[in-house]
Amino acid sequence: MLVANTSFLDHLQAQRSQYRYKLPSRPDAGRFIDQLMRLLFPVTQDCQSASQHIEETYQKLHQQLICLFQPLSATLPTNPETIADKFFEQLPVIYDKLFLDAHAIVDNDPAAVGVEEVVAVYPGFYTIAVYRIAHELLGLNVPLLPRMLTEYAHGLTGIDIHPGAQIGRSFFIDHGTGVVIGETTVIGNNVKVYQGVTLGATHVAKSMAQKKRHPTIEDNVVIYANATILGGRTVVGHDSVIGGNVWLTSSVEPYSLVYNQHQTEVRLKSLDDAEPINFVI
Repeated sequence: MLVANTSFLDHLQAQRSQYRYKLPSRPDAGRFIDQLMRLLFPVTQDCQSASQHIEETYQKLHQQLICLFQPLSATLPTNPETIADKFFEQLPVIYDKLFLDAHAIVDNDPAAVGVEEVVAVYPGFYTIAVYRIAHELLGLNVPLLPRMLTEYAHGLTGIDIHPGAQIGRSFFIDHGTGVVIGETTVIGNNVKVYQGVTLGATHVAKSMAQKKRHPTIEDNVVIYANATILGGRTVVGHDSVIGGNVWLTSSVEPYSLVYNQHQTEVRLKSLDDAEPINFVI
């Protein structure tokens, strides 16, 4: 029989009393978000959760959300039922925004066949959808659960959007892997972002927690792959284009074209070359 390390167990017991929050489980949070997505966009269904009765599914999701709130009840601004009611009252508004996001992808990606494909398989759309749901919960002063939801999507797609970011209508993330959008980022309408883009802070310090640390991206901006835009005072003016691999820490005016100059050398390979490619690191 295993002999318990009583001093360690006592330490664990003492630490338990120090935690400020209790959280719902990650699997429960993931199930809620995926079943809510199936309710909103029933283009895919798995056998276990499929239901032909929309109202029945709607009621079950309402109860699931209340259940997710229970571990957090001591830190909620009001009772879980009231917050769940307020969230579901906003669901039609969230749904309309998600449809605009889906159509933005269909309209801008030549490879997209239709809304059904975008909803079912595009990681950018999935992450934006989870973000918009989490952002609504954050607006209702629900602690921690919004971040759990966006991190659930982050784990599935590689796209990291903080629920505190403010994102306008018709947001388009293409491919998506490696995109990072920080907590105080503000993004306007009709913005397009490609894989590997970072909208981040110039430095990280706990004292800046309540300050705007991430950039503002105005309407109709396109940001190409692997561009990095940093700083709370950095504003990318509307209708600008930020090229791939750009490193930007200061504001640019509307209608700017910002690109990274580099030179790619092409020469004919000599038959006498010992190595096919000479890497210089």
